[in-house]
Amino acid sequence: MKSTHSLALALAMAITCGSAAAADAKQTILFDEIPIGSWSTSAELGAITTSGNTVGTSVTGKIDARQELDDWSNQYIFSGYFKEDETTNDDGEKVRERSAERFSASAKAAYKLMGDHEKLFVLASHVNDKFGAYTKYSTLAVGHGSRWYRSSDKSVDVEFGPGYFSGTNDTGESEHGLTVRGAAAMKWKISQSAMFSQTLSVERGTSNTHSIAETSLSTKINGTMQMKAAFSARNDTRVPDDKKNTDTQTSLTLVYSF
Repeated sequence: MKSTHSLALALAMAITCGSAAAADAKQTILFDEIPIGSWSTSAELGAITTSGNTVGTSVTGKIDARQELDDWSNQYIFSGYFKEDETTNDDGEKVRERSAERFSASAKAAYKLMGDHEKLFVLASHVNDKFGAYTKYSTLAVGHGSRWYRSSDKSVDVEFGPGYFSGTNDTGESEHGLTVRGAAAMKWKISQSAMFSQTLSVERGTSNTHSIAETSLSTKINGTMQMKAAFSARNDTRVPDDKKNTDTQTSLTLVYSF
């Protein structure tokens, strides 16, 4: 009888300790993190088609894949945007013309240091923008990243380091040189179904300062689908005379996470 009571007590303690350990494990994973050894991928797509007095089509899409390993955090981003408008040429014929076409890809590998969310990273990115101030823009950067702020519903990550860029502007002139890159990303879990995000990256070189910013608000439709509203801006301080310094894009997309 005494052994039965001892066994029951041991089982109760084991269940209690196991539950506490599980709770602690859940608490160590914040709302914007993924478990070790897994992937988190999201694919978003938005399209607008107009007819009548104005005829045109615009499509935007993005794939964001994150991989979390014991010593590494990897991220791969692919995005594209194009716009076609129907116009009337000099002969009175209606033709479709491409007025926007941009594709970009980036890959980042970050090695985890001993400190919490302290990382050393390598980033490579490339942009093809047929109608932009820079038709081609490539960046290679290294540096240090850290989490400046964290709570149960907010996080702020900051990166800083040197880099190298190579670009071709709209006139066909090639540019290249060393840069200093800084980036920040803020996430705020407003509720169980809504997330606010703000990202900013600045690359300062000897001839040009290249900046990208995006503000977005996403809301869950179900377990895998979200609706995302975003505003993004790309700015270059040095552009050809017939180009503007800033390009902006406002989008409403459906996001599928898996």
